[in-house]
Formats: sequence, structure tokens, C-alpha cells
Amino acid sequence: MNFDQLKNIVSSFKNTFSLMCITMFISGNITAQNNFPDIIKTKEGKLSFTADNKGNQIPDFSYAGYMASEKAIPNVENKIFVPKQEEDATQRIQAAIDYVSNLKPNKSGFRGAILLDKGTFKINGTLFIKKTGVILRGSGNNENGTILLGTGLNREAIIRILGVDDKKLDETFEFNTTYTPLGTKAIQLKNASKLKVSDEIIITKPLTDNWIKELKMDDFGAETGWVGWKKNDWDITWNRVVVKINGNEVTLNAPLTMTLDDVYGTAKITAYTWPGRIEQIGIENILLKSAYDTSKPKDEEHRWLGISIENTKNAWVKQVSFKHFAGGAVSVLKSAQQITVEDCIATEPVSEIAGFRRHTFYTEGQQTLFQRCYSEHGYHDFAVGGFGTTGPNVFIQCESFLPFNNSGAIGSWATGILFEISYVDGHALSYNNREQNGRGAGWTAANSVIWETSASKIECYSPPTAQNWAFGTWGGIMAGDGHWKDVNNHISPRSLFYAQLENRLEKLPVNPYIYDLGSEPSSSPTMEVAQELTKNSAAPKESLVEWIAEVSKANPIDTNISGLKNANDLKINSAQNTISDKKVITKNGWLTYDNKVIAGNRLSVPWWRGSLRDSDISKSVPDVTRFVPGRTGTGFTDNINEVSDYLSTNNMVALEHNYGLWYERRMDDHERVRRFDADVWPPFYEQPFARSGQDLAWDQLSKYDLTKFNDWYWDRLALFANVAEIKGQVLVNQQYFQHNIIEAGAHWSSSPWRSANNINSTGFPEPPPYAGDKRIFMAEQFYDVNNPARRKLHEGFIRKSLENFKENSNIIQLTSAEYTGPLHFMEFWLDEVQKWKDETNKKAIIGLSATKDVQDAILNDAKRAKTVDAIDIRYWYYKEDGSAYAPEGGKNLAPRQHARKLKTGKETDNQVYRAVREYREKYPEKVILYSTDGSPRFGWPALMAGASMPNIPKIELPEFYAALSEMKLVEGNTFSDNLWKLENKGKSYLFYLKNDQEISIDLSNTKGTFEVYAINAATGKITKKANINGGKTVVIPQSEIKEKVLFIVKK
Repeated sequence: MNFDQLKNIVSSFKNTFSLMCITMFISGNITAQNNFPDIIKTKEGKLSFTADNKGNQIPDFSYAGYMASEKAIPNVENKIFVPKQEEDATQRIQAAIDYVSNLKPNKSGFRGAILLDKGTFKINGTLFIKKTGVILRGSGNNENGTILLGTGLNREAIIRILGVDDKKLDETFEFNTTYTPLGTKAIQLKNASKLKVSDEIIITKPLTDNWIKELKMDDFGAETGWVGWKKNDWDITWNRVVVKINGNEVTLNAPLTMTLDDVYGTAKITAYTWPGRIEQIGIENILLKSAYDTSKPKDEEHRWLGISIENTKNAWVKQVSFKHFAGGAVSVLKSAQQITVEDCIATEPVSEIAGFRRHTFYTEGQQTLFQRCYSEHGYHDFAVGGFGTTGPNVFIQCESFLPFNNSGAIGSWATGILFEISYVDGHALSYNNREQNGRGAGWTAANSVIWETSASKIECYSPPTAQNWAFGTWGGIMAGDGHWKDVNNHISPRSLFYAQLENRLEKLPVNPYIYDLGSEPSSSPTMEVAQELTKNSAAPKESLVEWIAEVSKANPIDTNISGLKNANDLKINSAQNTISDKKVITKNGWLTYDNKVIAGNRLSVPWWRGSLRDSDISKSVPDVTRFVPGRTGTGFTDNINEVSDYLSTNNMVALEHNYGLWYERRMDDHERVRRFDADVWPPFYEQPFARSGQDLAWDQLSKYDLTKFNDWYWDRLALFANVAEIKGQVLVNQQYFQHNIIEAGAHWSSSPWRSANNINSTGFPEPPPYAGDKRIFMAEQFYDVNNPARRKLHEGFIRKSLENFKENSNIIQLTSAEYTGPLHFMEFWLDEVQKWKDETNKKAIIGLSATKDVQDAILNDAKRAKTVDAIDIRYWYYKEDGSAYAPEGGKNLAPRQHARKLKTGKETDNQVYRAVREYREKYPEKVILYSTDGSPRFGWPALMAGASMPNIPKIELPEFYAALSEMKLVEGNTFSDNLWKLENKGKSYLFYLKNDQEISIDLSNTKGTFEVYAINAATGKITKKANINGGKTVVIPQSEIKEKVLFIVKK
């Protein structure tokens, strides 16, 4: 069955929309029982949605948008005016937002609008809208109107609409059917008695093994199972509202966009409340721009997003323009619903041409509507991403001009998408199987429609268990086994969305502003019509940009400032102090903060692996320089304060940081080949060097410039250092990462230092001499400081690593993670550090972390030993038999390669104590750290021997850590003793009992009262045992102690 060609659309009222402009001829016999759902025309010219024999039908897409498109976007009253200002305006505008946020909402839920003056407002921070009913409005969306100019290195959106993620799940309900069809709003429950009209529910369908196999998404051929879909990677969910209950039949406020078939996993319904979700939010009539380095055409050290929307329902972005953003204009995330973005224009993006850039108008939300939006030179200009994103999600009259990649669905299994009256000029509109691309994105779209749309290529494939449809499409290449109708024909009605909306509401609540075709499509016009069309051909066709301007003019936004409160009259909260007045210092050989020894566990950042799937995100640990565009939180782009809070919550006192093994996740396959394209996969482990914008590196992004630095990377580390310093936390800065230059060849293939990946003539051989076409041995060349080019680059990098933290006291600088390098490079590194110290008169905690032979050689070098502030025992240890596991440095083997060749033996309490005490006694003025892979198990032996930052449990007794800072080793105590002691004679004592025994303490020369505490070595739980008096030797019987640790302190 095909729709006939649409004819004679010449409208005297350009903006008038008619659903019944022509009667269509239907060929063939159409019944209500088809093999697949379909759309047909009745004899009356109306649309009819036919179901298949299981009751599945194409969804009603008209529920997308603000208030489910049942109400027009209101023109909310202005409440406060923000005059133009020259200085940074972040705090002033935020104060105005906060002012309106505290006003009482009206009966529609609106508090009012903030009206911004014409002119440029510099925004160095982020503007947050966190309360319901707030509108941020400008006085024009062009260069002569209101410009919000994002400045600085902040990659966050300029504006974040951000509710609170505090969803509370309540009662769970079971389906009474094993099959619920596509497109239905009526569901059957076993017992609906606890539900009521207006309840909000979540319908959840799990990802199951048999469904994954049915879709053939478990792997994509060869060794791709690692990116295949896995059970519980994510859930597919619909947020719905109960609008009617009839017995156990529950009617929803919007249709389901997928069948729920128990064969592929049992769905469930859960009632919920969401007190922190915000509603009735708008951004209007503004030009958002990102400042960037104009000398770098691919600069990424600037703003990535204009607006992001999270934990929000019923919001809009209207008549907003965007320029120069790296990541995109509007990003609607999974926690947002019923959002409209309309009459928006995005141009002149500035970034690398690569994946997760230029996602101009992007959604992972539910019921989102993008209409009359235009974008130039994007990557995925109009896109539905995420995992299991459920619709309806709709794009109407959207145009992508000369993009670098497709629009359409780009994530995994988005359902209920509609693209209509849209144009992708120069690339594809795709519903397809991306297979392993996008880190195993696989099937991108299901139960989705393309309607009256053109693209250079259109892909419409139907996945197993679902369908996709294309009606009235025009494309240079059209591919796929979906359902195609009226290819290369126009169809009526032009808008399926507005036809469905009018059918649902009987009358449209808004003028849809569907741009007419405006001309005679016939191949055989009359002479009169041909003459008229010839006359009209003298002028170019009206562009979408011009049409957006017309529509905007027809829908003016209130910019009247009369009688408004002036934001200059608001009190601005002073910025919080981010510089600590307390410092980390070395005291009596201990690393201390606020006169307390720093003790606790450490967190090492991840440096490879990861994905954006829910299953991986739930297992993520914090990082500082991991980056996921447009997403904030653990596993994404971490909130710096949350990283510090995580350390505090988990009794961690230090973050050990090194740059990532490689930038992007495609490299996790360990392949050495040049990548096929630049469709890189996040999370991105940012590298310390800046991209040059020139040529192409192995990952198809531009090459690095090793003389320039990634400002975002270094700024993030500095921000963490400042936040951590306030809490007495330490950043262990591993300047290099040796993993890149040894072992698997893939470690080197995308390294910034590799000659093929930078513009600096590093002189490493190309092609790389992979041993056996697999392994790399580049350490000797990398550590060769006699090479003038590389030496200069090393000098610059070492200096940057120091300079970045010049005002911080809480940074321990180490040479490199996994450093088993040669003595000469350690000498070079320390010499460069000392030069910096001498030139700047700045201090830093310089750690010596190397193999034992290199460590001892440096400590026997009187000159260089003075540069060392901390000795880090990390790459060697004493074994249970007393011999040393001590690989030699400079042998071009990684730590784990050494471990495979040598007898590693076993670390024990005694031998840990021995190693630490040897160095503590020999170098009493230096901090000792014990950091072997097994070190977390040996916190107490390390502490008792004098090590700082030992992994002991949190002791909820503040005087414990203060007392430690004054304690010293007890002379004659050895690693083999059954009792280890630390003491500050006459003031405090710490005992560690390796077996049950009584404790004798000589207080004969000390007066006063002492408190005795037993400490559980595993939990840190303290129990006060007694008060004892000085002036005598006191014996505490073992029966009174009952723990391994005893702490005695003078009152």
C-alpha cells in the first residue's frame, strides 16, 4: 500500500495547518489484522492506525513536549531585571535566579521570569536553576540582544536546569498479562487496589540474556563480546501517570513505545514520588556563546554545552541561539521529561571533529520535542542517545547543514522516535544497527517513524522483536528492511505529530507553524502555473533560519522592564574560600595536617576501561581528570567536592593520580591499528598535553603538542588539590605513567609521546618496532635525556607538574606510576625539581619512588638526597624469609613483568615493619610511605615502624592523631618483637600487641592522670579501659586489654 503523491499544495495562508488537505487513494485491501502495525487513510481522509494480530500499533507521538503538548508555552511575568555589567556576571545573575526562586509560585506553578539586559554578560561559572517555576529570559537572541558568554576552563553547561535526584520508590505491582502491546495506554494488573488516579509510576523492563541473544547483541563478530550487551547493563523504563482505573485495568497518560513480552523478561510497575524534581522552567530569547582561543580552530579548552536539563519535567528552551560550543547546544538527560526545545539555532561549533562532540540537540529523556531547530557543522546534530531511552521523542522541522555524522538514534535501543519534515543536508538520518560502534551501541532505534523527511542517506532497519517505518522520505541513498511507503513522494498530512495531537485534543492548542511546500509538484503543470512558478524561481526558497525568525516574530517574548526590581539591589554572597589556612607539613618525620598525623587508606584513580552503561557506572570509583561531555557524577565527569567527600566517607586520606593509559575506550581492545574514524568512546581519560588542531593522531583526533598543556586537566587537579587541602587530604601526583612505554604495543600506539601522535619531532621510530608485532620496549629511548628534543620536552613537563601546585602544601610529587626506570632518569628528574625549587623559592613534597637499587643510590647521593622529602617503598619489599624482593631499575621491564620472572614471596607484618623502620631510623627527617600493592593490609605494622599515611581504620579520638605527631620509635624495638611501641615519654604511648600479653609502662617520672584506650585494629572502635596515675610503673593485664592496640594519653 502506498500513499499517492501529494498535489497542488498552494496555500494562501502560509501558517494554516490542515489535516485533511487531500483525499488519498488506498490500493489493496486493508484490514485491522496486519502482520505489522501500519498507518492508513480512511475514505474520509483521516489517519487510521491499524494494529497487528497481537494488538501492537504505531505509538501516538503527540504526547511529546512541554505539558505533553496539551498547552501552549506561557509568557510568564517578569519579576526582576539584570542590567548589563562588565565584570563576571555569574554571581549577579545567580542572585537574581535565587531571588525569583524564593518567590511564591502562582496557581500555575510559576514564580516569575528574570529579564536580562541587552549586552554581553560574562559567565565564568555556571548558572543553576534548581527551583520550580523559574524563567530565565533575555532581551534578544542575536548579537544585538542578550549574550551570555561562557568564559574560563569550565566544561559544564552555561545553564544547568537541575532538580534533585531523590526519587523514592514505593509499592510494586505485577502485570496480569504476559504480553502488553506496543502503543497501548491501558495495562492490566493483578491488583490495582493500592493505586489511585494521579499516581506516578515507573514501568520497568529488564535486559535479559535471551532477548539480547534474539537481537544478536551479545557480540558483533570476532572478539567483540566485551562490548556486547550484558544482562542488567541497563533497564528500559517509562515514567507514566495513572489517569484512570477500572478494576485492575490502569490507563496511562501516554502510550508505551515497546511491547512487554514475558518471553523476554517480566516487566513490573513501581509507584514513586520525586519531591526534588522541578517543573515549569524556561530559557528564552538569549544568545549563548562560548569564548575560545581563536588561534585554535579545534580548541576544546572552553565551554562544551549551552544548556543541560536534569531531574526536570515540563520545561522549555525557546528562541535561544548558540555559538562556538564544543559539545552541543541543548542536552536533555535521562531524568528529564516533557521538554520542548523550539525555534533555536546553533552555529559555528569549535571542537575536534569526533565522537561525543557537537551533539547539538540531544536527548536521552522521555517525551521531548524539538521543533524548528537549525544546526550547522555538527557531528550528531539531532540525536537520541543513551541506553533504552523511551519515547515518544520527536523532531519536527529540524535541519542539519553539512554535518560530519548522522542524525537519528545513536545510543542503544531507543523506542518511540519520530523525525518529520526534517532535513539532513550532507549526511544520514539513521535507525540502524551500529554493531560495535559507540562501544557496542548495536540496535539504535525500535518502533520509530521517519515521516516526510529528506537526507543525503536514510537508513530504516527493523530490529528483531520490533519495527521501524519510513513514510514519504527523500534520500540519495535509502537502505534498510524497515517498512517504507511513498519513497520520493510528499504525503499528507505533512505532520504526523500534529495530526495525532489534533485527533487527540480535537483542537490544536497552538499554531504548529508547519512550513508549506508552497509550490506545484506536478511534472506537467499548466502554462499558467508554469509561468507563476518561473516567476517565483527568481528568489531563493525561504530557509529554515528565516522561517524560525518569522515564527519568533509572531510569538514575541515579554521584555518590558517597567516596574521591575533591579538585580543590582540584591546582596551577593561572597565566594567561599577555597584556600586552606592550614598546611600539610613534615613534623618529626611524620606527614601531618593541623598537627595531626595523616593516616588512612588511599584511592588510586582508574586509568583505563569504563563505559556509560548503568552497570559500569554503578561500579565506578571517583576520578579527577575523567571526562564525559554533559554528564556529572561518579563514573562521568566527577564533581570535585564529591570526590573529596568520597575520600572522607571511606577513611581515605590521599588520591593517587596518574594520567590515563590512553584517552578513549576504543583502545581498551588493545589493538595497535590506526583507528578507522574519530568516533571516540567515553569516558575520556584526559591527557596532560593539549591537542594541536593539526594533522591526525592514531585515534583520528588532531595530534598533540607536547609543549602546550591541557588546561582543563591541570585545572581539575588544582581544584581538587585546593578542596582536599582544606580537609587535610593529599594528592599523590604521579607525573608520568610508565605503562605507556613497556608491555603491550597498544600502550604505545596512542601515547602522546609517540612520534605519530604529536607535532614535536620526538624522534621515536616510526613505524614502532613492536616485538613480535605485539610488544613494545620504548623505555630506554623514553628515559634517554641525552636526546635534546626529548630532554627539553621532559623539562617542560616536569616544570608544569610542579608549577601547577606551587601554592599547595598537600601534594606529594612522584616521578611516575609503575616506575622501574633507570637511575639516570631519576637523577635528571630530581635535578629538574631542585632547579625549580631554587628558581621559584617554592616548596613541594618530593617523593622518591623507585626500585630499591635506584632508591638507595639516590639516598647515598648527598646532594640529591637533600631534594627528597619522602621515601616511598613501593616497588620492593622484604619477603617472609627475610630476603628482598627487589627488581633492578632500568631493565626495561614493568613491575608485573619483573614479578613473573622473580620469586615474589610473601609480605608479612614483621617484614613490613622491618622495611619501614630501617629507612625511618636512617633518615629520621624524611617521611616514609609504604605503598606496595599489598600495603593496605599492613597499616598497623607500617604505622608502628614510623610510616605516614598507613591504612589504619578511622579512630574516633582526635587526640590520637595529634599524639602520634609527637611520638618516636622506641630504641631497641625490632621487627621480631612481640610488642611494638611508639612513645612521647610522659605524654602518650601506643602499643601494638602481636600476641596476648600484659603491658608494663614506666610512669615513675611522670605525674598526672593518663587515659587508657583499647583499639580494635580492624574496625578502629575504641573502648576506654581505665584512668591510671603516674609516679609508678603500671602493669595492665592482658585480660583488661582484649585488643591488639592500646593507646595511653595524658589528660
